[in-house]
Amino acid sequence: MSPPQELDAAAIHHEPNVYEDPTDLEKKANESPPDNDPFGNEECGEVQYRVMKWWHCGMLMIAENISLGILSLPSAVATLGIVPALIILLGMSGISWYTGYVIGQFKLRYPQIHSMGDAGELLLGPIGREIFGIGQLLFLIFLMSSHILTFTVLFNTITNHGTCSIVFGVVGLVVSFIGALPRTVGKVYWMSLASCISILVATIVTMISIGVQAPDDVRNDITTKVSFNEAFLAVTNIVFAYIAHVAFFGFISEMSDPRDFPKSLAMLQVLDTCMYIVTAMVIYCYAGPDVASPALSSAGPLMKKVAYGLAIPTVIIAGVVFGHVACKYIYVRIFRGTVHMHQNSFLAIGSWVGIALGVWVVAWVIAESIPVFNQLLSLISSLFGSWFSYGLPAIFWLYMNKGQWFSSPNKIFLTCVNLVILAIACAICGLGLYVSGKAIHDSSSKASWTCANNAT
Repeated sequence: MSPPQELDAAAIHHEPNVYEDPTDLEKKANESPPDNDPFGNEECGEVQYRVMKWWHCGMLMIAENISLGILSLPSAVATLGIVPALIILLGMSGISWYTGYVIGQFKLRYPQIHSMGDAGELLLGPIGREIFGIGQLLFLIFLMSSHILTFTVLFNTITNHGTCSIVFGVVGLVVSFIGALPRTVGKVYWMSLASCISILVATIVTMISIGVQAPDDVRNDITTKVSFNEAFLAVTNIVFAYIAHVAFFGFISEMSDPRDFPKSLAMLQVLDTCMYIVTAMVIYCYAGPDVASPALSSAGPLMKKVAYGLAIPTVIIAGVVFGHVACKYIYVRIFRGTVHMHQNSFLAIGSWVGIALGVWVVAWVIAESIPVFNQLLSLISSLFGSWFSYGLPAIFWLYMNKGQWFSSPNKIFLTCVNLVILAIACAICGLGLYVSGKAIHDSSSKASWTCANNAT
């Protein structure tokens, strides 16, 4: 699928300006899509995908991003201290905003891209397509598994371990599978509204309840002295809060006007950064160094049940969003360019249902195999998030500007910035894999495939 040089030149020549007049944007949005658009011409299709406005996309990204990551941040602050954690939170936010913008520009330059697999083919040919595509799929399935794991923690907390944890995992699997049945993100958007409200209310209730019950002598550390393993494990948990980029190509592909993506990205980054900082600092300052992870478990015997109950929509729906992107990658890979893409036929619907069931079963197996919240988040961040959110966008920029890296002071600066981001991704991946692997190996308190209570 690697585009010929003429396509690249044409795409570059027509690269859009995100600051065009809104009237012109609306006019262009109604024009026929490029011939290499992943969904083709939808004019007569029973199922239409390119229907999202920028605020729909922004809300989906918020629902995807502000979920489990926010629940691990207070414990990361307890490990690192207030100042280092705040610096890392702001630093990773700035980097993820920039790399998200680069992904948007890369999609505009090459509209045929629907997934990281497509981007890999553009960079490295057929081998790159398989490596990047499998990596994206594994990443999404690991993220889905983290939501199933949290689902079991949630119901163990609410019911006082009312039944075997594996049973709760199966329930989470079934509920998530049902939520994944809609085939377009336009329908998933409505669920994302409930997810955003859910996590917002749950964190506010948690902050209030922890503040009310906090003792007078809570110890708060500006900085801490911990081992390298503990510190970097906390860093990877912060990184996890900003790793939604893997879904961006798919979301942009279903926007009615992809030029509006920077608005969606700004909506995401401003809201998630503010929520992360406020939630992490407030909960840590009142709960102290013994704050639990997920943070909702620190709200006290009664209120943590209330908080977990309020968080149910987020735990389910944010996982469903990741699951939808995983299913859509496989579905588009199979049916791209065929009439089945836009039909409600038995083959089209049956294939979607089968794909959804398959990926959620695999996610459940992983959740039962690595049943420790912080370690699972760290492993996901290190192995996948480091590349899909940081390393690959830097490579995308270098690819788009090939031959111009040192053509002007501005290009030299951006080249250096992207090389630094690439180095950060390598460090997160290498060191993160080491510390998360060691933590999982050393954790003997939580066994795999057990009925035991995994709630804190």
